[in-house]
Amino acid sequence: MVKLANSTRRALIGLVGWAVLLLGAVMIPYPGPGWVVVFIGLSILATEFQWAKDLHEYAHGKYDAWQQWQKRQPFYIRAIFWILTFMTVVITVWLVNGYGLMNAWFGWNLSWLNSPFVH
Repeated sequence: MVKLANSTRRALIGLVGWAVLLLGAVMIPYPGPGWVVVFIGLSILATEFQWAKDLHEYAHGKYDAWQQWQKRQPFYIRAIFWILTFMTVVITVWLVNGYGLMNAWFGWNLSWLNSPFVH
């Protein structure tokens, strides 16, 4: 096993931890493991940085409280969150031109499927 200098090891852990943390943050609004990836990133950073360990503990407590709050809500409130999640996915796929690609591949000629950012 290669022995790294402490500063190199710390920098490498910082780089990997931040990359995983930012990837998780981008994934949060979508169905799937966004929060899990955020906590993995914080766990990686926490091996070298006390602030990350403190933030991990704080955020985990807030996440658990949020989950408990959501479970206590009536169906229509939970449905609103699912609808907002669905809308976030649909709009994001449209903005990154996912529907525009399908439009081109299948020859649908529906210009409104194209992202406003793609000409």
